Amino acid sequence: MYDKLAADLAALPALLDAARAQAGELLAGLDDRPVAGRPGAGRAPLPIEGAGARAALAEFARRWAPGLSGSAGPRYLGLVTGGATPAALAGDWLTAAADQNAASSVDSCAAGLEHETVGWLAQLFGLGPEFSGAFVSGATMSTVVGLAIGREWAGERLGVRVADEGFAALGPVEVLSGAAHASVGKAMAMLGFGRSARQQVPLQPGREAVDVAALDRRLGALGGRPAIVVANAGTVDTVDFDDLRAIAGLKRRHDFWLHVDAAFGGFAALSPEHAALVDGLDRADSVCVDLHKWLNVPYDSAVQFSRRLDLQTRVFQSSAAYLGEPGEDPDFIHRTPESSRRLRALAAWCTLAAYGREGHREIVERCVANARDLGSRLSGSPRWRLLAPVRLNVVCFTLAEDPMPERIGAVVRAVAAGGETSLTPTVHAGVPALRAAFSNWRTETADVGRIFTALDSAGA
Repeated sequence: MYDKLAADLAALPALLDAARAQAGELLAGLDDRPVAGRPGAGRAPLPIEGAGARAALAEFARRWAPGLSGSAGPRYLGLVTGGATPAALAGDWLTAAADQNAASSVDSCAAGLEHETVGWLAQLFGLGPEFSGAFVSGATMSTVVGLAIGREWAGERLGVRVADEGFAALGPVEVLSGAAHASVGKAMAMLGFGRSARQQVPLQPGREAVDVAALDRRLGALGGRPAIVVANAGTVDTVDFDDLRAIAGLKRRHDFWLHVDAAFGGFAALSPEHAALVDGLDRADSVCVDLHKWLNVPYDSAVQFSRRLDLQTRVFQSSAAYLGEPGEDPDFIHRTPESSRRLRALAAWCTLAAYGREGHREIVERCVANARDLGSRLSGSPRWRLLAPVRLNVVCFTLAEDPMPERIGAVVRAVAAGGETSLTPTVHAGVPALRAAFSNWRTETADVGRIFTALDSAGA
């Protein structure tokens, strides 16, 4: 064995303690760490002999740790980024230590743990036993899986096995949506639909929710040819929700696969005040939910649900003599694009086992309260105006006067430079704007005050 590797093996408990101490320092300093990180200082050449694990930890602490963002902390509002609850963090560490390939059930209980976790998540979102599920890396890959199954379903309707014969045998399939997330176009490009196959359906006036009557007309114009409808349970800018029950009701007249993007809006199901927003989610054919957002587990983690495990297996099966045939209850290797992956379910299992539905309900409701608090503060300031009501956990707002792109960019940079918070620019209804997304389990009212002060100063 290589000498440095042998030395590290002999000292492994001490090395793990050193890593724990370094991680503890990172977490303890979140309140003081600038929320926006900074680029690294160049690239070093590949080590020839290596310096050993302890020296590697020291080099990381010197060169890279200072530039990491405070995205795990309470004032990071960019994208929709959760942190990691204590139980989720512990579960993620155990995931690395156990180093299981959860795609197979041949020699481990890892797949069984994932099945249990998927079942818990399905209950959390009100999805019945007709749904199967699997862990994937994020919302984009969850959407890829959902649309791939929808593509196979369309082939079934037309007598084509797309997984065997290819997309050319199927012909064009339209994908209809209102305010679709960028991941939908990316998934369509990957799957062979082509980005141009997505048909924009008109929205309700002043909303990001689709006009169901317009969708009805578009589906009718297809003359009975099967289509895919992508509905939103929480849009990026304003967390608007399509009327899922009304859209599902269109199946009485039209033939379509209903995929619901519930990447973070699906968590509205946990709050009695907001559960009506996802009414009808259980009538979808496939559902996308991101877990490294509002479940607050470490990157990367998402789940996909589908009603048609048979078609899913037809698309993603990976049959070989050493892998076996999928069978009636196929391993996860036959359900998603990945044939090898870590036990992502363990972090989610740990946080659900530790805090249950009620603990995660409290996180959701506190984030919503924080978003409303910031929205109220912004509305009360002459410098800002809201561009949409605060429906859930995202505040979409702009400068009250002259909201030009360069001014919005200047605010983003000024806030990041101040270190108090980080948020993202957007354009909503043609207006350059800012969006603040609350999804971290640590965020409290005091953090909202610090965020608003930093914003108001930057917008002055």
